[in-house]
Amino acid sequence: MFSRKPATQLEPQAALPGRDEPIEVEADHVVLGNPIVGPWPDGLESISFGMGCFWGAERIFWKIPGVYTTAVGYQGGYTKNPNYREVCTGQTGHAEVALVVYDPNQVELDTLLKEFWEQHDPTTLNRQGNDVGTQYRSAIYPTTPNQRAIAAASLARYQEKLTAQGYGAITTEITDASEAGPFYYAEDYHQGYLHKNPGGYCNHGYCQVTYA
Repeated sequence: MFSRKPATQLEPQAALPGRDEPIEVEADHVVLGNPIVGPWPDGLESISFGMGCFWGAERIFWKIPGVYTTAVGYQGGYTKNPNYREVCTGQTGHAEVALVVYDPNQVELDTLLKEFWEQHDPTTLNRQGNDVGTQYRSAIYPTTPNQRAIAAASLARYQEKLTAQGYGAITTEITDASEAGPFYYAEDYHQGYLHKNPGGYCNHGYCQVTYA
């Protein structure tokens, strides 16, 4: 069942079957103290970002004022309630993502997008550094039409910056969350991983081209 990762996204019929039971996680965020499972308080919005290994991605966003909570999980694939081992095979179709729940009255989506663009390399297809596979693809899964419009505009803006400095084309997937499919929570030990393991692996950092 577990074989070499495919180099490209698999077809739905080739995905692992999954299971009906969701992965159980602790109720509250280990750093922020707020729930990591909805429903969310009125006025808050959610969006998911795929930018390589989700450990470092989540830490980037929980540090931003105005972010209510974050969680890590799997999205954009076909397998129901996948586990980490399955996602790592590339046979579920999912990306590793950080779910970000934020108050738009306290932090603009563009602020979150600045961190997204600057803290990973969006020009490498299905790869971040030595992490290779479709699970590491660059992706944005907006939950509202306004979020999608802002995300698309930010991509165009950042592409201009990259092109001017000699970098290649952005490969980032922007797909409505309703089309990408459910966000499935990763195992509890992944949630807030770099707070629980301060010396843990993280390959995120400033990627040499400013967004602002």
